[in-house]
Amino acid sequence: MKPIYVLNGPNLNRLGKREPQIYGTTTLAEVEANCRIAAGERPVVFRQTNSEGTLINLVHEAIDEGAGIVINPAAFTFTSLALLDALKMFEGPVIELHISNIHKREPIYHRSYVSMRADAVIAGLGAYGYEAAVVALLRLLRA
Repeated sequence: MKPIYVLNGPNLNRLGKREPQIYGTTTLAEVEANCRIAAGERPVVFRQTNSEGTLINLVHEAIDEGAGIVINPAAFTFTSLALLDALKMFEGPVIELHISNIHKREPIYHRSYVSMRADAVIAGLGAYGYEAAVVALLRLLRA
């Protein structure tokens, strides 16, 4: 059974400490544990990087080995055409995830390049959004 990839962009390693009024107090390790529980028997590859190139390489790995992708690209959402190009090569379902509701934030956060490829977008559910995204991805894979 091919794994699902849960990919995280810059500064998410600081989750739980960084701007808790926006991102909450749940740590990335707790998010990972919850994703694994939500995935059940499906293997999960869970990664975080502060590097755009590394995130693109992780998408390339998912192209070769993954069934689906949940991606929280963080700031790269709004800046990276290279990430969009990599995601366009992935044939399985892609869910874009944001902890905060990016549409309620400053205008710079309103245009997502990743949304041009994503099959679905989840935003504003806090850390729970990861679990919701994993469950939704599993349903897309069964469809």
